[in-house]
Amino acid sequence: MAVLKFRIYFEEDDSIYRDVAIKHTQTFLQLHQVILKAYEFDNKHQATFYRSNDNWQRGREISLATYDKPYKVAPLLMENTTIGSEIKDPNQKFVYTYDFVKGWTFLVELISVSKEESSKIDYPAMIKSEGIAPSQYGTKGIAGDKLTEMEEKYDLKAGTEGFGTEGDEDDEDLGLGEEAEEGQDDEA
Repeated sequence: MAVLKFRIYFEEDDSIYRDVAIKHTQTFLQLHQVILKAYEFDNKHQATFYRSNDNWQRGREISLATYDKPYKVAPLLMENTTIGSEIKDPNQKFVYTYDFVKGWTFLVELISVSKEESSKIDYPAMIKSEGIAPSQYGTKGIAGDKLTEMEEKYDLKAGTEGFGTEGDEDDEDLGLGEEAEEGQDDEA
């Protein structure tokens, strides 16, 4: 049985990627699930694949669900479409989009085809991880020796910038003392 190895790049930084292995008889739904697991994303949002060319242009859609929008060609469904049926090129590429609101986009590239190496591997499987995955809902940081996720929040109300408005300073705070006061009297 053929095993396909794909490299899934994070679109915004190609130094961040995950390599996954999947049997050619498995579905795009299973590929979708292993990508989410590899990048530590939840499974709460819509997703779609697009068959692509070397320039990453989007072609035939392979969707998680059907939508009520007009199509020239109806998308294939992930659960009914095997990976092997959509491989048209030895360097086949797909564009994978997850969470249409946030617009997470990943570039999926076929990097090798081989025979099943071992029955010990439960396919699909992540076989290589490079770089720190983006955080789905916030930012990631180091706390002690563990990588943690933190959500950044900002107070954007007027006056919370940490700076006063012009003219708020006391003359004494500026070190001008009595000299500034005398100068003000002269002007009056």
